[in-house]
Amino acid sequence: MSLPPQPQDPSSWPTGNVEQLEPLVARVLAPNPSPFTYTGTQTYLVGDEEGVVVIDPGPADPAHLDALTSAIGERPVVAILCTHTHRDHSPAAAPLAQATGAPIIGCAALHIHSDEPRVDAPFDQDYAPDRTLADGEQISGPGFTLTAVATPGHTSNHLCYALEESGALFTGDHVMGWSTSVVVPPDGDMADYMASLDKLYAREDRIYYPAHGPAVEKPKQLVRGMAGHRRQRERQIVKLLGEEARSIAALVPVMYKGVSEKLWPAAGQSVHAHLIDLERRGLATRSGDIWAIA
Repeated sequence: MSLPPQPQDPSSWPTGNVEQLEPLVARVLAPNPSPFTYTGTQTYLVGDEEGVVVIDPGPADPAHLDALTSAIGERPVVAILCTHTHRDHSPAAAPLAQATGAPIIGCAALHIHSDEPRVDAPFDQDYAPDRTLADGEQISGPGFTLTAVATPGHTSNHLCYALEESGALFTGDHVMGWSTSVVVPPDGDMADYMASLDKLYAREDRIYYPAHGPAVEKPKQLVRGMAGHRRQRERQIVKLLGEEARSIAALVPVMYKGVSEKLWPAAGQSVHAHLIDLERRGLATRSGDIWAIA
């Protein structure tokens, strides 16, 4: 994991403003910057004056909801789509649906109750879609069609959305240009995440619009690099465990030397996901908190 420096001047973040990215795509930034959301959650409006779809409405922050309502204006809202149900992505769906009358469509609800502390946003337990999209299912509006692309890994219910008219892919938290995606067991799954990266690499999308950070203009190059990074981390784990059995707490300082200790808990979660994957493949074993090569 390597996170770039946060922008220092909040005035440089266009929070609440409508940015037109291409003819069918506009963006509104939520005021929720953090080490895991970068400058905040980016809500996308897809469509034109005849109707729009809202992708990742974000947190149920009154200022953000006001900004979205203003951006939508008098246009009908065809649907509200969520890529997944972390609380920085989906809680605004319900109040926005109530205000616009639009259905909530997209990823499945996911109810996970765990006493383990999380390093990323917890799940939105109140998310209740009117319709769930399966891989390859489409939703259409006036002049546009969005196709669901199932990409489990970061979460088991993660979906991306492909805009067929322009070659854009809305990637949520699966692929972001500013940071690697955290994979947190038990719901986050490294094998699924890698398979989803391979799935995106096989596609021919023109540009990625992630939920956090800048647009990705060279998708294949980024996906190839992210997959290579994960494979390198796996090799590093195997090498270190080959030297001696270790706990995750002992692996992280060695693997992430030079990375801020504030990020070690998140790094530990991804290391845990790698170890579970290695264990399932018969390449690692554990005894209590200690992991070893099988």
